[in-house]
Amino acid sequence: MAGLTLVYDLVLYISISTIIFFIIKRSRSRRLRLPPGSLGLPFLGETLQLIAAYKTENPEPFIDVRVKRFGSIFTTHIFGEPTVFSADPETNRFILQNEGKLFECSYPGSISNLLGKHSLLLMKGSLHKRMHSLTMSFANSSIIRDHLLVDIDRLVRLHMDSWTDRVLLMEEAKKITFELTVKQLMSFDPNEWTESLRKEYVLVIEGFFTVPLPIFSTTYRRAIQARTKVAEALSLVVRQRRKESESGERKNDMLEALLAGDDGFSDEEIVDFLVALLVAGYETTSTIMTLAVKFLTETPLALAQLKEEHDEIRAKKSKQEPLEWNDYKSMPFTQCVVNETLRVANIISGVFRRAMTDINIKGKKIYASDIGYTIPKGWRVFASFRAVHLDHDHFKDARSFNPWRWQNNSGATSPVNVFTPFGGGPRLCPGYELARVELSVFLHHLVTRFSWVPAEQDKLVFFPTTRTQKRYPIIVQRRNES
Repeated sequence: MAGLTLVYDLVLYISISTIIFFIIKRSRSRRLRLPPGSLGLPFLGETLQLIAAYKTENPEPFIDVRVKRFGSIFTTHIFGEPTVFSADPETNRFILQNEGKLFECSYPGSISNLLGKHSLLLMKGSLHKRMHSLTMSFANSSIIRDHLLVDIDRLVRLHMDSWTDRVLLMEEAKKITFELTVKQLMSFDPNEWTESLRKEYVLVIEGFFTVPLPIFSTTYRRAIQARTKVAEALSLVVRQRRKESESGERKNDMLEALLAGDDGFSDEEIVDFLVALLVAGYETTSTIMTLAVKFLTETPLALAQLKEEHDEIRAKKSKQEPLEWNDYKSMPFTQCVVNETLRVANIISGVFRRAMTDINIKGKKIYASDIGYTIPKGWRVFASFRAVHLDHDHFKDARSFNPWRWQNNSGATSPVNVFTPFGGGPRLCPGYELARVELSVFLHHLVTRFSWVPAEQDKLVFFPTTRTQKRYPIIVQRRNES
């Protein structure tokens, strides 16, 4: 009985403390002049409206309605926290450029827990700067040209060799990008182990936008279990490679650089780092591949022009001759398709940050004075790339797929740079060039080797991640591969 009383008192104390905390926080916020908006329902905020919108093919009304009512910077409450939402390119740029000064990275607990505390996404300060530079050094143009392009070409060919009749394009794209990333990070060629690891990754990613409590969410519980299996598998690899490195047997990959670095990373730190890089290299690029094909299929003139460009490249080469760097640099219309796919698809919808101090803003400008609106210290901020990319003020017919808009280089009607598919500032995606090359090579071999039609109608949804509901099934037919 005494034990039950103690538990009751503890629950009551926690509940009262939580309520008092939120009252104090809300009271302080009211003293500041917040951007206009609505915090929605207690605790839930507007999360359910956001999720409902992003589970459809057209999530734009969630943002459109609020921008029309409150302006391009508004207050909302999503994923358990009050959040200032920016649909303004200048404010987004300010947020990105002031990483570590006025803002720090902040993501929902589910993502943080599944990626691990030592992941690049969650690193801060000088350590993040060093590790970001290291990652970029393994994905820059010279490394891609001299080392990675041959593997990209080979693995894309290898997978397409087995394609017949009905193909689940998103599934095949995921296999390709996962194996490319594993090869780059740990020098593994495709095998049963890599495929088993990929299947666990699918479960991990499904848990990214769930309630981070295993007791309430079976999806999150499965994700945590899968993450444990992934970590165990990678730990075995790290331990074996550490022994090989100490004995003088070394490979030219990311794992070797982590083992040989001056930071003295533990196995756990290296595993967390690899987990996050595998997610980044696998999930986003495979989705872009799939959606590029979907958009091209729905835009026959663009597909015809793309085929013409790649047929000209292939006509100068033998059947099995791989693509070279000069070939990649001879794909101007392909780069228009890549840009437009990135703009319309918005695989990275935006980024979360947290205000490190009270930050004064006013409309579309940032001010150091006390006028205008204030983002309170500790509040989460969401810089929405999607809202900017699909804004008619910045791109003509913004919600239409039109790769020709990029033939004048900028693609935008706005005089400032509003195209940020890979983020910006100190956290610019280190694999941005690699993603473009992988997509270009994939499209080359697809359009020169196959013709295709959709096997059935498939809808695009954006929650918990951007994807097609049925993995975009297509019926493929081989072209004359001379």
